[in-house]
Amino acid sequence: MKRRDFLRASAAPLLTALPSAVFAQSPPASATSAWDAGHVRHLLPTANHSEFLLKVSFVSPLSAPPRLMVNGVAVEGRMTDTQGEFWQFRATGLAAGQTYQLSLKAPDGKPLCQPWDLATFPEPTSTPDHLRLLLFTCAGGHEAMKFLPATTRHRLLKRALSFKPHAAVANGDHVYWDLRSPLTAKNSGASELAQSLIGGTFERSSAVFGTNNEQLLKKAADPQIAPVYGTEFRSTPTFFIQDDHDYWDNDDAFDTVITFPPDFFMRQMARVTQSMYYPEFLPDVTRPTGLPGAAVLGRADSVAESFGTLRYGRLAEMLLYSVRPTMTLAGPSAVFVEDTVEGWLKQRMAESDAAHVINAPSNPHGWTAGKWGEWYPDVLNKEGKLTLEVKKPYWQDGWLKQHDRLLEAMSAMKGKIPLSVSGDLHAIALGSIARTGTVDLSKNPVISVVTGPIGTRPSGWPSGIRKIGAQPSLHLSMTEAIAPIEQHGFTIADFTRDKIILKFFKWDLNAQSVEAIDTLEPFHTAELRRPA
Repeated sequence: MKRRDFLRASAAPLLTALPSAVFAQSPPASATSAWDAGHVRHLLPTANHSEFLLKVSFVSPLSAPPRLMVNGVAVEGRMTDTQGEFWQFRATGLAAGQTYQLSLKAPDGKPLCQPWDLATFPEPTSTPDHLRLLLFTCAGGHEAMKFLPATTRHRLLKRALSFKPHAAVANGDHVYWDLRSPLTAKNSGASELAQSLIGGTFERSSAVFGTNNEQLLKKAADPQIAPVYGTEFRSTPTFFIQDDHDYWDNDDAFDTVITFPPDFFMRQMARVTQSMYYPEFLPDVTRPTGLPGAAVLGRADSVAESFGTLRYGRLAEMLLYSVRPTMTLAGPSAVFVEDTVEGWLKQRMAESDAAHVINAPSNPHGWTAGKWGEWYPDVLNKEGKLTLEVKKPYWQDGWLKQHDRLLEAMSAMKGKIPLSVSGDLHAIALGSIARTGTVDLSKNPVISVVTGPIGTRPSGWPSGIRKIGAQPSLHLSMTEAIAPIEQHGFTIADFTRDKIILKFFKWDLNAQSVEAIDTLEPFHTAELRRPA
């Protein structure tokens, strides 16, 4: 197909329900080589056992809704910006464990891209034999600000996808454009370079949609997301967890400003970015419908912003949660996730019938770089070493109490591996936590993984901005199988009924060619077996 063959959309309402006839036969797999994206700039889907949700942007605005064809049945697009560049498609009532052929059409029927395949997950009560996940973090950043070039990030992700994961989890920091932090904003979103790149400054007292803020957001976020992912993930369901930078700031606390919890403008910026660029979380019957970000005006929404589930039959249940939107500054009773969320996490760990229950928080368990918005009280002393003897300014005791409660719940799972996978620290790491404070976890130690960053710039490593690499918190008894490595990389996790195999990949910007990415192999493999 040639680009000149793609037309602007211009017509009428179409069906959104999918009749049972479309479930009859799986179409043949689409070719994966030389796929023609046509009019599509980026495409990121997610899935559960009965639904698809796709976020799509186009080369130029569409004047009327495009259609997603699902095994030949049409789902009308819904515009997610105010100019017709961004659209989402929600297909419901699908059959579990089914591969569907998808295509995008203009209302007159002309194709907007080449067809492709996407599969639903197995039925929650089924017993699949294998799940493979791609795990990574920190893929955002504008290359004009010296983040890894988008083409190189794209190449890393393409290599990761060559291992054919069933799904991908991007844990935090999809955008870097800090606006207020005294530590980081001057070299980020508040810099003269940033303002020249987008042609202005954000107005915090204005709405985002339909104002100049929307145009500035697109100019800032688009180069950090659209070319990084492109259309490579079209057949791989994606799960995006938001962290501090996705609220357009760094988690910092000073006398002049404490950047979190997010204010109204920050929440709107995070919601608009998510609405346009990457999928929210689809419903799960075991997840309460009233968790924060899953209800609007007191009514349950059909998708969730901050707390989600990746459920793959009775094989694996991954609990996805951001610590940023509900964190409080209440001293000994402070929390990162509010009580309803903590209750949901504990309930799933205690009651899930899945062979594996995995925690995926936006804040890592185990390691600290002495920064403010962590679980841990560790702070740098005058000698540049981590200590618990000095009070960390503005840090809240309650955060650590909640941390200990969650790790205790992980370790208490019967017959399950207490695995936590996260990002944030711009590193690749693996460790085992046998004690947290006075809580003994040694009978079933918590395994913590930092999955590997995709886009980090030279000054973004913990040792660059904080002058210290990530280290185990002094609050813990922890054994490191991989001490934090400040290199770009990702993790592939394989789940079977009796074990989890973790494969860690790294790429050294200073010692390896870009071409070496295409043949990366794991530098470390860890096998975790379920306890009796």
